[in-house]
Amino acid sequence: MPADPDPATALIVVDVQNDFCPGGALAVPEGDAVVPVINALARRFATVVLTQDWHPADHLSFASQHPGRAPFETVEMPYGPQVLWPDHCVRGTPGAALHPGLDIPHAAMIQRKGLRREVDSYSAFLEADRATRTGLDGWLAARGIRAVVVCGLATDFCVAWTALDARRFGFAAGVVEEACRAIDTGGSLARAWADMAAAGVRRIARAAEL
Repeated sequence: MPADPDPATALIVVDVQNDFCPGGALAVPEGDAVVPVINALARRFATVVLTQDWHPADHLSFASQHPGRAPFETVEMPYGPQVLWPDHCVRGTPGAALHPGLDIPHAAMIQRKGLRREVDSYSAFLEADRATRTGLDGWLAARGIRAVVVCGLATDFCVAWTALDARRFGFAAGVVEEACRAIDTGGSLARAWADMAAAGVRRIARAAEL
């Protein structure tokens, strides 16, 4: 069994799915470049969690559900501002599948998110209403995990929100920049790094720094 130097640290691999990779419905530039980096990184951790965006076809974060609106516009939802996305990661479709090159057979859990039509969910810990917990915090705590390392897609949305919420639930957290790629719309990447720094999330440039 692979193991990192600290068994109380888990790796969270965020949304490395076909729709977020080149050719996908919401492709992150160079999104597939993270796959070999993450495969190598994951071998260092005994506890690995994969996350998976898993939307119904009529999810309200999709621009297609808002007549007259275009992808990447922002609307107000009951829980606050919401970026409207192209239809992506619709549950059960090839686009929602994990990237075929991802090779982490010892991953212990897949945390699916964004299942409820009316609420988006960037974070692996909390839905965008900031109240509904996925249960991941309890799952990790029950296994004695005290720290998480986060990687995947996209840095400025699901990776950042997951790292920030890890801190919210009392975990130490770091993000491996080499193992992430960003969308970077409207300055979102710079804001994400600033928010993470303010919350005490460690910015790790390369996996070798772990």
